[in-house]
Amino acid sequence: MKPSGRLAATLEILQTTSDSRWPMDGTIGDYMRSRRYIGSKDRAAIVERTYDIVRAQARLTWHLDRNHAEVNPRNLLIAHLVVVEGLDVTALEALFDGAQYAPTPLSDDEKKLATKLKGATLEAPSMPDVVRAECPPQHETTLKEFFGDAFETEMKAFISSAPLDLRVNIKTISRNDAKESLELNKVATDETPFSPWGLRARGKAYLSETKAFRKGHIEIQDEGSQLIAVLCDAKPGQQVLDYCAGSGGKTLALASAMNVKGRIVAMDTEENRLKKARERFRRAHAHDIIEVRPLSDEKNRKWLRRQKETFDIALADVPCSGTGTWRRNPDLRWRQFGPTLDALLQTQVEILDKVAKTVKVGGRLVYATCSLLPQENEKQIEAFLSRHPEFTLAPLPANIPGPGPYMRLTPLRHKTDGFFGAVLTRTTTSKATSESDQED
Repeated sequence: MKPSGRLAATLEILQTTSDSRWPMDGTIGDYMRSRRYIGSKDRAAIVERTYDIVRAQARLTWHLDRNHAEVNPRNLLIAHLVVVEGLDVTALEALFDGAQYAPTPLSDDEKKLATKLKGATLEAPSMPDVVRAECPPQHETTLKEFFGDAFETEMKAFISSAPLDLRVNIKTISRNDAKESLELNKVATDETPFSPWGLRARGKAYLSETKAFRKGHIEIQDEGSQLIAVLCDAKPGQQVLDYCAGSGGKTLALASAMNVKGRIVAMDTEENRLKKARERFRRAHAHDIIEVRPLSDEKNRKWLRRQKETFDIALADVPCSGTGTWRRNPDLRWRQFGPTLDALLQTQVEILDKVAKTVKVGGRLVYATCSLLPQENEKQIEAFLSRHPEFTLAPLPANIPGPGPYMRLTPLRHKTDGFFGAVLTRTTTSKATSESDQED
């Protein structure tokens, strides 16, 4: 594929993404699946450049605004090529030559824009900190209050791409043996500092070609996500509810921690995600203890209402803004997919109140998000405890980063995505549960 063809593909993806109702990773996946003729190296180059542009969108937009240029996919691409990749007008004209599979030629305005941008740096001295940090305006006040003086350095850590973290299925293999197995397949890793099950790949890794992946010995999972399962402190033989199981990553981590002994009920509103999770459960040799119950089925919703004080552990990794995943999903900064923040906050309240009823006395309710926003995290826990005096906030397990009783992870401090977690222990039977028992 010629360089001009790669540019044309990048531009097409940027244009499709800007008009799409779906996140960028799905749009790129659909684009590539329908173009099998694009080779692996070309795919990698196209995807990398596309993500680089979206990761720098606020800064590139600032440059376009200063030069009175329209903010659109084509101008963003031109600005990136000049400011980041250092191309001049002559080089751009050679790429935008209008040939087959190449972008259409530059207009006079685009040539003027490229000329004005020549010599500019991506970060200019006069650029506001919120722009340098690629922070969405709607979250500026909240995140500046939360991070304080560390706002810009913390936020900049969300701009770069995330490392590839792996969770070892300790039921089938030790972490050290998994590490050695991967090295035999030319995948170098380091042990993660917080998760006892984690490995972090050095650079790019092609896991599908490794024995460890094919045998179900490892799963791709950010260390922060692994630590949510560590928070649960699940033991063999326990009864565990994973209420927002999704594609089953944390479900599998729980099963591994339990030595595949006990019972896990995996629930989610997305039945298709749970169907895909079933294959992961089988590949990891954990399907025998995992019971899948999609919430789309009314029978399962009725079943849940009957599970009063049944579970040793209930995990509520709730739907949230996803602000902690900006390294992986940079488009989430600028486009909203799904419910509004207010709607998410209400959903989180409803899930907490519903799942709390399933926890037995002495059991644990674990609340988690991949959000940076206090209103989805600490404030939700404070409000929950005011509604449910039968629960108390428990201390974090050893080796889980705080502060205090809350797990708070960021890329700058922990090299993970942005995660929040809290452990709540039921101390007594609630009055509400007793009254509902009488009603039933």
